[in-house]
Amino acid sequence: MKLQFEKIEPEAGSSFRVIHNTEPETCRVYWHYHPEYEIVYLPFGNGQRRVGTNVARYESGELVFIGPNMPHLNFSYGRIGQFEEIVVQLRDDFMGDKFLQKPELSAVRRLFERGHVGLAFGEDTKRRAGALLSKLPKAGSFERFLSLLQILQLLANAPDAEALHTNGARFDLNPKEQERINHICQYVEQHYVEPIDIQDVADIASLTVPAFCRYFKRMTHLTFTDFVNEYRVNQARRLLHSARTVADIGFAVGFNNLSHFNKTFLNVTGQTPSAYRKAFVG
Repeated sequence: MKLQFEKIEPEAGSSFRVIHNTEPETCRVYWHYHPEYEIVYLPFGNGQRRVGTNVARYESGELVFIGPNMPHLNFSYGRIGQFEEIVVQLRDDFMGDKFLQKPELSAVRRLFERGHVGLAFGEDTKRRAGALLSKLPKAGSFERFLSLLQILQLLANAPDAEALHTNGARFDLNPKEQERINHICQYVEQHYVEPIDIQDVADIASLTVPAFCRYFKRMTHLTFTDFVNEYRVNQARRLLHSARTVADIGFAVGFNNLSHFNKTFLNVTGQTPSAYRKAFVG
């Protein structure tokens, strides 16, 4: 799947763009990037979320904040059936060059800084922000503007925000290289529950193992091992919302022993799996 640049133009009379989409596959820009920040809220629908190196399932109520130039897949891609999304696209200077320097907006400024790694939100923030976002498509321009400030402040102060890329992965935006990285990501997505031989992945990239290791680190600012571990932990975070045991989840996402799973999960998230479950699931 080729990476595409998406040129975004705000509506006439507005400094940002609001999209209300109820039909899957209506947008033909799939794996793409743009310099704008993006808030995505999905009142209805379920599928796969792909933002940078983060791949996870989403369900109705999903809410994410995506940073500038972060490759991501349309949430409507591959969807069949009931679907609805509300998307807000804006630049950090949508209110002017000095907008984020205002003392009243210090929390929003930090939100934009944190947004470079992508953020997902918990149930309470989904509900509160979702209520505001759902009104944007039919609101007048001034009401939209005020509501957006409320939404940004709410997201900025959300205690249940989770980073999508805890190790700060980012991508070189060369389309040809991005396509190669995409093949690598797809391989990990399909085989993460199994032991992954780096030679097999290097072969996909048509590189020797040493050359592949250097290439992957240069492209993503992660070692391949760190990338695989973070991917597995992201899958584990989703499963921790189920009733499965921590040990069962560790084995289900590709870790060969519980100690390694606990240690890696702690390194990636700053919490053990049990502490994460208690904090975010209850």
